[in-house]
Amino acid sequence: MTITVLRPGMLASVQDLGRFGRRELGICPGGALDALGLALANRLAGNEDGAAGLELTLGNCELRFDADTRIALAGDDFGARLDGRPLWPLWSVPVRAGQHLRLGGANASPHKAGLRTWLAVAGGIDVAPVLGSRSTDLKAGFGGLEGRPLKKGDVLPLGASRLDDGQRGQRPFGIHGPAWDEDLCEGEAAPECITLRTTPGPECGHFSEAERRRFHTAAWRITPQSNRMGSRLEGPALTRQREGDMLSSAVIPGTVQVPPSGQPIILMGDAQTTGGYPRIAVVIRADLWKLAQAPLGAKLRLQEVDAAAALAAWAAQKRYLASVQRGLAAMGWPAAA
Repeated sequence: MTITVLRPGMLASVQDLGRFGRRELGICPGGALDALGLALANRLAGNEDGAAGLELTLGNCELRFDADTRIALAGDDFGARLDGRPLWPLWSVPVRAGQHLRLGGANASPHKAGLRTWLAVAGGIDVAPVLGSRSTDLKAGFGGLEGRPLKKGDVLPLGASRLDDGQRGQRPFGIHGPAWDEDLCEGEAAPECITLRTTPGPECGHFSEAERRRFHTAAWRITPQSNRMGSRLEGPALTRQREGDMLSSAVIPGTVQVPPSGQPIILMGDAQTTGGYPRIAVVIRADLWKLAQAPLGAKLRLQEVDAAAALAAWAAQKRYLASVQRGLAAMGWPAAA
């Protein structure tokens, strides 16, 4: 059972939930930038949350399925079509051998312009694990398929599906996605802002109260220089009140660093494991999926919350996943883990 890549788009790679426990070697966790999206797609395809899927950037890709299977997309809507029939995010759909899945570009859907989507296939993408993960580390060049982005003609093996024949061929069904909680930036007439909640970073004291207030009230824009390592922001330059060099310290996905330019960088899954710029804030784990889907040029508002609010948001996300699993279990779908 395989998938053939007919057109990979701008950047397609094999990703699971990441490679953990290797930070002392300088190896980042990597994995799907939207862990929530991949987990939802996997559940809809009958997989465990950590099964490997495909991360597809800016659409414009085409895949052929070489065996009967079941698939699900989660993330941004690129006007996906399965042999010409629409396929919406967060729908579980049967696929017959020989069918083609085509994704359009960023403007292919009348809905929110997007950046990434995640495809899960029953059984998962069965490439060889490296250091406990099938994720592609694009910087180091290992994992996934030969440690590189997918290219035309690649053939991806599929693992054994946990769905029986009846489940694999069951009619399509969908679920409701998590809430975006979008609002309008103050003083902005048209573009919507994506609100990301943050907690104070270890070096927030390197910035005056006025600078921290500016950090949390400005409408930041995601620049085209962003990638899987980090989202570079553009806005008012932040000025440190403490000068001098810093010792390199640990960083994690969601860490917001402020380099000498004063323009913040929000670190993503492929970021380095240590950094020497002041960490003004950390995006809470429950909101990282929003950043993974945010299109280039999107405006962000960074809202400060306390640890209790961050934990409550994470608990709410887990309750949402549990409710999804209850609905799937009622249909006889396999457990998520």
